[in-house]
Amino acid sequence: QAQLVESGGGLVQPGGSLRLSCVASGFPFTWYPLNWYRQAPGKEREWVATIHSSGFSTNYAPSVKGRFTISRDNAKKTGYLQMNGLKPEDTAVYSCNADIVWGQGTQVTVSS
Repeated sequence: QAQLVESGGGLVQPGGSLRLSCVASGFPFTWYPLNWYRQAPGKEREWVATIHSSGFSTNYAPSVKGRFTISRDNAKKTGYLQMNGLKPEDTAVYSCNADIVWGQGTQVTVSS
């Protein structure tokens, strides 16, 4: 069964950092780009970042560029999203996606 499982979310103060993980199983993770999305309450899902299957190319939404870093370890079938300089507007459920597989999401709350 193809699956992605996120972890690492939580409550953090503005300016803080979190590192999200996304562990894949049941499908050829290394074949596909990995995407991170987020959805805030009452808002549509928003694309955050993408990393190529090789890990050598990345893209970011303007709202997170320079603060977030996407990476992957194909040997571990795991993707990561390092989030620094967090702002209250980053509060959302963060989900990873590869091909047609989606994780269940992990909550990130930025608040003092």
